[in-house]
Amino acid sequence: MAITLAEDIMLLSLDDESGSAKQRQAAGWAVSGGILLELVLAGRVSVAGKYLELTDTMPTGDQLLDSRTALIATWLRGRRKRRVTEWLTKDQAKAVGAALESLCRRGVVVEEKHKALGVFPIRRYPEADGAIEAELRERLRAVVLGGVEPDARTAGLIALIHAAKLHRLAFPDSPRKEVAARMGEVAAGQWAAESVRAAIRDMQAAMVAITVVTAATAGS
Repeated sequence: MAITLAEDIMLLSLDDESGSAKQRQAAGWAVSGGILLELVLAGRVSVAGKYLELTDTMPTGDQLLDSRTALIATWLRGRRKRRVTEWLTKDQAKAVGAALESLCRRGVVVEEKHKALGVFPIRRYPEADGAIEAELRERLRAVVLGGVEPDARTAGLIALIHAAKLHRLAFPDSPRKEVAARMGEVAAGQWAAESVRAAIRDMQAAMVAITVVTAATAGS
């Protein structure tokens, strides 16, 4: 089963047993960035400098990605391009919900609804199929801890995790400094065409800018 980069990140953020999301806001930036990267790899959007541009509206066949292409087209409203940070800010919370819905459709997680104090609705997403996450974590371990050469999608995933500072979600039992250093090397590596690597660098810069502002606002 080929799941998207956004779903990969969402899986890493979910507690396997309770189904509750960890580091939800940071994961939201990475999930939204993961969708953008998939669309870049599919030739549907381009990311250059600070700007996002829609280049092709042909369906990819993946419901999650195609719904985002339609939303980007509406958001641009005839404009050729807009800032990446604007889109990530607009989409990050909704992207989490869309990724969870997609994982439910695939049968990877199940949605459970509860009420806190009998009043406040809570939704959790425990795993229904742990094999998908197990394969994902093994692939990340092989590259980050084992030194295996990554393919473009795995390297892109690592770059997004690194940009959003989600190292602990991917490697909860490994020294963070060591993991972060290796992820930084992978993100800067020669693993794809320069246009794709440039898009990743620009999305990383956008996510870093957003998370710095968010942290500063939360602390004020």
